[in-house]
Amino acid sequence: MRKNIKLAAGIAATATLALGLTACGTSSDPSSAKDAAGSADKPLVVAASPTPHADILNFVKDELAAKEGLKLEVKEFTDYVLPNTATESGQVDANFFQHKPYLDDFNKKNNTHIVPVVNVHLEPLGLYSKKVKSVKDIKAGQTVAVPNDTTNEGRALHLLADNGLITLKAGVGTDAKLSDITDKKGLEFKELEAATVPRALNDVDAAVVNGNYAIEAKLQPAKDALVLEKAEGNPYANFLAVKEGNEKDARVQKLAKLLNSPEVKKYIEDTYKGSVIPAFGAPAA
Repeated sequence: MRKNIKLAAGIAATATLALGLTACGTSSDPSSAKDAAGSADKPLVVAASPTPHADILNFVKDELAAKEGLKLEVKEFTDYVLPNTATESGQVDANFFQHKPYLDDFNKKNNTHIVPVVNVHLEPLGLYSKKVKSVKDIKAGQTVAVPNDTTNEGRALHLLADNGLITLKAGVGTDAKLSDITDKKGLEFKELEAATVPRALNDVDAAVVNGNYAIEAKLQPAKDALVLEKAEGNPYANFLAVKEGNEKDARVQKLAKLLNSPEVKKYIEDTYKGSVIPAFGAPAA
């Protein structure tokens, strides 16, 4: 994962303030309820990926939060690690950047205690290319780039398998890896940090790109992808998340309500034109 050094340093410098922001504690803290109530007038600090997560949060901040009496502060991160570690340590109050398979894997590997609050949207994973016009044009000997983190690589491999480019072991789950491919059909694979995959499109024949990074790279998933994930039954909805025990913080509940509002649904649909899809109604956990 790419490190956002400047932002990490800024967070460390404001650690004392952040301790005050996260006084609501965990479920094992007997003072949790009192502290949660006492935090109601303080800004809710949320870590988010720039697009579309921070964009959606900033829409809420600018257009909806004041009506609910919510003070919202958005901190942008460009990697998939710091938002969770900052939430766990109390340097931010919540985060909005990830899906459940990634969070489950992260909690297990890092002994963190982050939990989902409410689903917001789905960013369909897509296969892109600057060298071919169709999946049928991808041939043996060509190279495909995939994200290198556990869950997104597994997700990418399932997309390739679903479209006939590879064959995976029977029953392999969301944590599929390159060694689970039983038939590469002559393809070569390049594993890259998810954020850098779009920049590799000039160097490989095709690449599987996360929806948010595709949008940041000025790609239009609904238009430019050779293939996209299907939305129906997709487990990769992105959600608002907090450290376990902070789910009932009044500020978190206000933000959750706003993120599932008709106004946010319309904003997502009007802004992203199918490249980002509202995921309201499906349980996050």
